[in-house]
Amino acid sequence: MPPAAGGDRVADDGWRVHEVAGAVAIRVVRDMPELPAAIEAEVAALWDAAQRRAGGRLFNGRVFSADLITPVRIDGHWTEFRRSVAQMQRPALFAALGVRSLAINGVIAGTDFVVFGRRPDDAVYQPGEWQLPPAGSIDPSAEDAAGRIDPLRQVHAELAEELGMPADSVAGARALAIVEHPGSHVCDLGMALRTDWTEAAIRAAHAGHGNGEYTALEMVPHAGLTAFLARHAGRVTGQAPAFLARAGVLRDT
Repeated sequence: MPPAAGGDRVADDGWRVHEVAGAVAIRVVRDMPELPAAIEAEVAALWDAAQRRAGGRLFNGRVFSADLITPVRIDGHWTEFRRSVAQMQRPALFAALGVRSLAINGVIAGTDFVVFGRRPDDAVYQPGEWQLPPAGSIDPSAEDAAGRIDPLRQVHAELAEELGMPADSVAGARALAIVEHPGSHVCDLGMALRTDWTEAAIRAAHAGHGNGEYTALEMVPHAGLTAFLARHAGRVTGQAPAFLARAGVLRDT
């Protein structure tokens, strides 16, 4: 993986890793830009098509889009989720939209396992792939009155929604890196998390209170992570190996 501008690293398949400090500052610094009419119409058409495929389940809320990413500072703006979805469906729109949706992506490490969740086959982004939960786009619930974003707020919100686990079920949160998808430009901020919950407790919380974001869970032993990634090659989200390595649970890649 050769170095890129600003100390970032780009893999052969185009995934870009942005190094970040543990206390990286995230701020909203401008308003969402207006779009030319032709681009607006294209976004609307792509959104409508995605809504039809999803059975009308998508919600056009606001998500954070990163304009500047440095190790200590991320500046950006709130944009419409539909712009992000349109860019996922048609990556060439990045030239006009410039959306880099910032999402959180946890690495929940128990005493001897890491939690993986399988995304639904009809998901808009990375369908059917094994992902490190909790995960989700940063939304306005993570912003304070001064325009500062606290990613841990989003971690706790997604943890409760996706896995049915309360905030106090995890500890030791620290930022790992940002991994940028080469097509959609979704930027996942990896967050290391520790839990003393058992596998059985996590499965029970997911079954009883999860929102259906994951069709299955796997509690993968630390010693079995390399084999898991190999067994599901092409079906594990591309950012997972970088986060596992930086969290210290994947040592041989």
